[in-house]
Amino acid sequence: MKRFALRPLLLSGLLLLSLPGWALSLDEAKSQGLVGEQANGYLGVVSDSAAADVRALVNDVNQQRQQLYLERAQKAGVKPEIMELRTGERLLERAPAGEFIRTPDGRWVRK
Repeated sequence: MKRFALRPLLLSGLLLLSLPGWALSLDEAKSQGLVGEQANGYLGVVSDSAAADVRALVNDVNQQRQQLYLERAQKAGVKPEIMELRTGERLLERAPAGEFIRTPDGRWVRK
């Protein structure tokens, strides 16, 4: 009898453990046109109506990028803004066809 009572608990536990696997990846968000690269070296949300998980992903990636830019700028002896712009240029160039990039006038376009 106890065996049947544990089954829902085990299934609930397995479901909770698998939830992070459902999270949207950066590559998926880019390929779905939800996020794109900007000239400042940071990601942007393409649509104002983007879901909270997309916005959280962008914020997380941008925080990691900011830390990396700061570290690289210190090593290179330049201002972080220079590192952001240099990296932003490369990210825009390397963005594959079909992904969104932000133009200097602020519009999102598919590359």
